[in-house]
Amino acid sequence: MHFSIVHEQGEDGRWTAQVPEFPQLVAYGRTKEEATKKAEILALLALAEKRLRLGRYRPRLPRRGFG
Repeated sequence: MHFSIVHEQGEDGRWTAQVPEFPQLVAYGRTKEEATKKAEILALLALAEKRLRLGRYRPRLPRRGFG
């Protein structure tokens, strides 16, 4: 899965990273890379939550076997 990330640097030097696919998602960081990492994690969490709500997520259970 690929997300678009839009960056902006504020007057105070902090960076924001916004994911247009999830408009409510905005991550902040001291660097562009820090904000990007946080946005990626939040986007994955938002996607997982959305899939759970829609009933499209079925976790794989570990196989139990001997040997």
